[in-house]
Amino acid sequence: MRLNLYICFLFSTFSYSTYQYETVLDELDDAWSFVFLSEDRILYTEMPGKLKIASLTDKSIIEVTNVPEVQYVSQGGLSEVILDPNYKNNNRIYLTYSAKNINNKSTLFLMSAQLIDNNLVNKKVIFEAKAPRRTAVHLGAKIAFLNDGTLLLASGDGFDHREKAQKLDNHFGKLIRINTDGTIPEDNPFIGVSDALEDIYSYGHRNMQGLVVLSSGKIYEHEHGPKGGDEMNYIKPAKNYGWPAITYGIDYSGAVISPFTEKEGMEQPLLHWTPSIAPSDMIFYENDVYPELRDSFLVTALVSRDVKKVIFNEGSNNQESLFSELGMRLRNIQDSPKGIIYLLTDGPNGKLIKVIPKNL
Repeated sequence: MRLNLYICFLFSTFSYSTYQYETVLDELDDAWSFVFLSEDRILYTEMPGKLKIASLTDKSIIEVTNVPEVQYVSQGGLSEVILDPNYKNNNRIYLTYSAKNINNKSTLFLMSAQLIDNNLVNKKVIFEAKAPRRTAVHLGAKIAFLNDGTLLLASGDGFDHREKAQKLDNHFGKLIRINTDGTIPEDNPFIGVSDALEDIYSYGHRNMQGLVVLSSGKIYEHEHGPKGGDEMNYIKPAKNYGWPAITYGIDYSGAVISPFTEKEGMEQPLLHWTPSIAPSDMIFYENDVYPELRDSFLVTALVSRDVKKVIFNEGSNNQESLFSELGMRLRNIQDSPKGIIYLLTDGPNGKLIKVIPKNL
C-alpha cells in the first residue's frame, strides 16, 4: 500500500497558467498546522490528536508518541505546533489543543514539551484558558513568539460567550502573553489592574486564526467575523479591538449583532473582508524565491479558497488573489528554510501542496 502511494506522489505535479504545484503529501486526517524541522522534514498536527513527522523526499511518516489527550469534536482537537526559537539546542516544542478541564468543560490548553527520539518528554501545561464552554468551538489556538522570547497565544470567544470578549476577568476573545514556563511577564499591560487577568495582552477579539510577529516586533492578527466582518488587525498592548460591540458583520441568522462599526476607545481593523473569506492562517513572506510575493502578507482562506496577498501602504491596502485555481479550502501556509511556499488543505483527506517557483 505504501509503495502504491509513493508511486502516486511521483506523478502528482500539476500546473496552471501562473504557478506549478506538487502534491507532496496526501490523505492527511484533519491536519491543522505544520512547521519545518529542516528543508525536507516537517512536524505537523492532525486534529484527532496525532503529531507526526514527515519526510518531503521519501514521503515516510513517523507518528510521535506520548502526545496529550485531546477533545476532538466540532472545531476542537490538536491544533497549533511551533518550535522554540532555540529548538536546535533544546528540542522544545509548543502545542495548543482542546480538552476537558477539571469541571468537565471544554477549554484551550497550551503545552510545552521536548521532542526526543520521536517521543514527547518533559511535558508541561503552561496555560489553561479561563474560558470554559459546552463544546470546542472558536478556540483561536494560534501561537507566536515575540522578539523578547515571550509567547503570544490566541484564545477565541467561544461563540456563545462573545459578550465576555469585552471583559477582562476571563480569556474569551483575548490575546494572551506569557513566558515559556507559563509565568506572567512583569511588563504585561494589565498588571495590577483590578478584576483583570494579568496575562491578557489585548481583548475584544472573535476567533483569531492568523498571528504574525515581524522582525521589527510589530504584531499582526486576523480573525473570523460572523457573516462578514473578517478582520486583520495591528496589535498593540492593552487595546480593545471591539468585538462584539463593533463589527462589520451580522449574525448568521441575519440579525444585527451591533449597529456600530466604530466606537471611541476601540480599534479599527486595518482591513475587513465582507463578505467573509474565512481567513485561516498567515505568513509575512520575506524571501526572494518568489520576488513577486516579497514583503507581503499571505493569508490562507477557507471560504474563498485562495491566498490573499496583502500589502499595506500609508493607510490603504492592496490585495491580490493567489492559487485560487487549486479550488481547495486552505488551512495553513508556511515557507521552508529556503523560502519555498507550502499549502496545507483543510479536511479529513488533506494535502500538503508545494508551490513551485516560476523560475524553476
